Amino acid sequence: MATRYDAIVVGAGPAGLTAAIYLSRSRFRTLVLDRGAAGGQVNLTHEVANYPGLPSVSGVALGRAMRAQAQSFGARFLGHADLGRLDLASPEKTIEVLDEDAFQAPVVVLATGGSPRTLGLDGETRFKGHGVSYCATCDGDFFSGKDVAVIGGGNSALEEAAALTAQVRSATIIHEFDQFQAHAWAVEEARKNPKLSFLMEQTVTGLRGAETLEAVTSVHKRSGVTTVTPVSGVFIFIGYAPNTKWLEGHVALNERGEIVVDESLRTDVPGVFAAGDARAKRYRQITTAVADGTVAALAATEYLADLARSAA
Repeated sequence: MATRYDAIVVGAGPAGLTAAIYLSRSRFRTLVLDRGAAGGQVNLTHEVANYPGLPSVSGVALGRAMRAQAQSFGARFLGHADLGRLDLASPEKTIEVLDEDAFQAPVVVLATGGSPRTLGLDGETRFKGHGVSYCATCDGDFFSGKDVAVIGGGNSALEEAAALTAQVRSATIIHEFDQFQAHAWAVEEARKNPKLSFLMEQTVTGLRGAETLEAVTSVHKRSGVTTVTPVSGVFIFIGYAPNTKWLEGHVALNERGEIVVDESLRTDVPGVFAAGDARAKRYRQITTAVADGTVAALAATEYLADLARSAA
C-alpha cells in the first residue's frame, strides 16, 4: 500500500529544496525524492559569489543549508531513490521507488535538474575517473601541480578553470567559438589569470592516453590545424541535458527534452508542476532555480487549497 503525502518533490537541487521549504512550512506533508546528495549541481560549484546576502559560500554548504531548512519544517528526504513506475495522470499521483514503498500525493513538483553534457568521444568513458572529470570541486585535488584542460566557454567553464589554478600548474581553456559565452567579469578574471591559456575556435577530436589521460587533440575550425595539448586531466563544462527521459509520455516536453510549463510553472497535467533546470527556460542560475521553486510551491499550495474547498 502506498504511503500518502500532500506533495512529492522529485529532485533536491536548489529548485526542489526551495519548493520543499515552502510546502513543508505551509504544513503540507512533503516528501523529497532524489538520487544524489542534496544540492544537486550546485555541489559542483567551488564558490558561489552571486547569491544575494551571501558574499561567498561553497556550493556544498549552500545545498546543505537548504536541506536543513526544509527538514526543520518537517520535509522528509529519501535519497538514492531509483524511481520505478510512474502515474501522474490520476488525481492521486503515484511514484514507485525501487526497493522502497510506493508514494502517493495529489501534487508533484518535478525539479529533476540536468546532467553534464558529454563530448561523445570514445576516450571519454574510458578515461572517466582516470583524467576525465565534470567537477573541478570534486576532483581538482587529484591534479595538484599538473597541467589540465578545461573544455567550454560559459560561466561554469571559466569560473571552474580559475578555481583550478589554485591547485594545478596550468589550465588550458579549449572553446569551440571565437568568443566566450560567459559574463564579462568572468572573462576578464580568466584573461588576467597567469595560469590560464586559451585555444579558441577548436573542435575537440580526441582524448589520448594509455592507462590514464595524457593529451587532448583539437582541430581549429577554420584552418583545420590540429593541436595536441599534453595534460593529465580534462574538465568538461559544455552545458547540461535535462534529466527528463523518464518523463516521456507523462508530461509535455519540448524538442530539447525540457518540461513545458506555463507562467505558474504548471505542466499540462493537473497537479504536476516543474521547476529549475529541467524546465524550458532561458536563464539557468541558482537564483532562478530558487525562484522557480518558490513559484511552483505557491502554485501547488493554491492547487491543494482548491482541492480542499472542493472536498468540503
